[in-house]
Amino acid sequence: EKGIVTEIIAVSIGPAQCQETLRTAMAIGADRGILVETDADIQPLAVAKVLKALIDKEQPQLIILGKQAIDDDSNQTGQMLAALADLPQGTFASKVEVADGKVHVTREVDGGLETVSLSLPAVITTDLRLNEPRYVTLPNIMKAKKKPLDTVKPADLGVDVAPRIKTLSVAEPAKRSAGIKVADVATLVDKLKNVAKVI
Repeated sequence: EKGIVTEIIAVSIGPAQCQETLRTAMAIGADRGILVETDADIQPLAVAKVLKALIDKEQPQLIILGKQAIDDDSNQTGQMLAALADLPQGTFASKVEVADGKVHVTREVDGGLETVSLSLPAVITTDLRLNEPRYVTLPNIMKAKKKPLDTVKPADLGVDVAPRIKTLSVAEPAKRSAGIKVADVATLVDKLKNVAKVI
């Protein structure tokens, strides 16, 4: 809308059903979509390698990813992609401004907000507070059906997406024992000193 961006490409990696997600992205405003179709269990490094291959092919100036996956909370793909592509990165972005060949990223850190300036091209991972997705209207849904959506296989990009991590076991944390109620402060101090041995 500011006339800074000339083209937006939405990318998804997964089964054929991902086309619906890409069509939604195009209805919201993306110009075209690319589906890297695979039924394999895709792990963060494989995603980063696939995206790196697409970066080499498409030469985008700004690569925007989510902060972390909703299934395993990995928070790895953006950082791995930046390392593989040797690009500057801004993670946990809550505000992004592009101007004069640079992108200014306001990041949410433990102590508050940090602003970094990155040279383009760059990789950004987004925080929930970055923006509110547009409402998808029916006319835009109809237009999205006519926008180009390319489908490729990981092998077409020269990427092996075989899993490299194997989950050996998953266990619940130990159950906590029930607490007790005490009648007064003196009893509490006695329990802390003689039973819990914390004072």
